[in-house]
Order: sequence, then C-alpha cells, then structure tokens
Amino acid sequence: METITDTLEEVGSAELIHPFQTTFPQADLDDLKRRILVTKWPERETVDDQTQGVQLGTIQALAKYWGTSYNWRNVESRLNALPQFITEIDGLDIHFIHVRSKHENALPMIITHGWPGSIIEQMKIIDPLVNPTAHGEKAEDAFDVVIPSIPGYGFSGKPTTTGWDPQHIARAWVVLMKRLGYKKFVAQGGDWGALITEQIGLLAPPELLAIHTNMPGVFQEDINNAAFSGAPAPSGLSADEKLAYERLQFVYQKGIGYGFQLGLRPQTMYGLADSPVGLAVLS
Repeated sequence: METITDTLEEVGSAELIHPFQTTFPQADLDDLKRRILVTKWPERETVDDQTQGVQLGTIQALAKYWGTSYNWRNVESRLNALPQFITEIDGLDIHFIHVRSKHENALPMIITHGWPGSIIEQMKIIDPLVNPTAHGEKAEDAFDVVIPSIPGYGFSGKPTTTGWDPQHIARAWVVLMKRLGYKKFVAQGGDWGALITEQIGLLAPPELLAIHTNMPGVFQEDINNAAFSGAPAPSGLSADEKLAYERLQFVYQKGIGYGFQLGLRPQTMYGLADSPVGLAVLS
C-alpha cells in the first residue's frame, strides 16, 4: 500500500495530534480478574523440565499474582504520568508516548515494541534516555523519545483491512516523526519492532540518521529458507555460521508453532481472545 501521506503542510501539527489519557473501566478489570481466577487447568506436565511448554506450577503462580495481587491502577497511573497522544495516519489512530528531554540538541528517537509486548516494556528506559545526567551520563547523550503502539496493539486503532505490514508501519512512523516537527531522527526496535525499524532503514528517508535493532535480519534468503524447511546445514559454513544456522533452525522447528498459526489462520485463535491465561502461555 502506498497511500500514506503526511498532511502536515495542509493542517497544522497541533490540530493533528491530540492528548490522550489511559482509563481502564473498573468493570473490565473485575471481569479480567474473574476470567483469570476461573481458569480451567490441564493436567501437570509428564516431565520435570520445560520441554513440554510452560510448566503448570509456573503459570498457576503467575495467574494467582495477576488475579489477586497485581496493581492495575498503578500501571494506569504510571502511563498517565507520561505525555501520551493520538494522531491519525492513513485512516488509523496511532497512540504514542512522547517525552522531550530538557537538554538542548537532544536526538529524537522512535522506539518500536514487539509481539506480544507493548509500550509498557519501554517505560523503564525513558528517563535514562531523556535525562542522562541523572544516570551518570552526559547531557549530549540525551534523546527525545517517541514510543508508538503498533496498529492493533494497546491504544492504537485496529486495522479493518489487510495491509498494515512492517513496510506500511515504517512509512507511518516516518510520517509521525515529521509530524512532530523532527528534521532528523534515529529509530530502534526489537522483535516485530526490529522488522519495522529495518524497513525504516530500507526506506532511507532523508531525516533518518541511523537505526538500531536487537533482532537483526542477517541471514541470506537461501540460508533462511533452508533453515525454515528443516534442511541440513549447507556445506562450507564456518563453525560459527553452522551454530547460527542450527539455532535458527531450532527456532523455526521448535519455537514458533504459534507463529505459523497466527500467520496462516489467525482467525482460529478465538480461545486466546477469551482467555488471558491462554494468551499468556502463548506469549
């Protein structure tokens, strides 16, 4: 899809960006806790390790914590202590945190979360980035931080058509940074955020200075396809390359069964939408 346009020149940015506050309805929180506490559990695993998946005792302890001890209102307060905004890009509401540093010449950075994460995972890095002098670093290390929720996640809108792939989101993030008035910026991401960030790099907009990911796509297409198919390691690989191939193959063959399901038949995941514990185990 090549439909994204930046309307900043047509409408002032102040009119495009609106403040946002998080509110969790108490009825939803009560229903969530009820669903957690009435989970129907399977039998205990037949082994003493994690080879059959998340162990029953582990997930039961987590569910108990979620249902009886976790402070959902504390999370709400932490979110609302940060500047949050909504802006519409290509017909979809995009939610984001935007914290400007007090230091002059701070470098703008857009940070993208992954699946099944959210912006909450990035909250702990905001202050060290925008206020480095409080953490033993120099003022020239400061960043302005923009942390958007990927479409369909958190408080961003849910696409009603296909097409919001990493390339589409990457183009939207460039629009967002320009809409915020940034002439230069860098981008960072992990997991799906890494894929989106790499696509920003491939777009190479003139405003982009650099990207950083913690899940770089480094495999050649033929190597990647061979690992995906379960084929033996190609000949001629070094010891390090062979080890990397074996690890990649393990991920494809053992670690992402859920990914095949979500990628091929996402609409079959009805139980996960109904069960917070089911979603936690998949995650």
